[in-house]
Amino acid sequence: MVTEEEPKQRLHLVFGGELKDLGAVDFRDLSALDIVGIFPDYASAQAAWRAKAQATVDHASMRYFIVHMHRLLDPETV
Repeated sequence: MVTEEEPKQRLHLVFGGELKDLGAVDFRDLSALDIVGIFPDYASAQAAWRAKAQATVDHASMRYFIVHMHRLLDPETV
């Protein structure tokens, strides 16, 4: 009997907000950060990031980011 191994979770956080200055990553209002969600893989996180980034394209100081949470939880993973 062959068992399929479940893929390893590689959690990613997508969030964003309005920056104080386009040359830095300092947010204007931390209480207004948009936490989009936590995703089980990079592909789904990237899809969520792309949707939010495109929805705010007319607001030049809005930025969204993908954080590789799996690297924070287990620094030895790639």
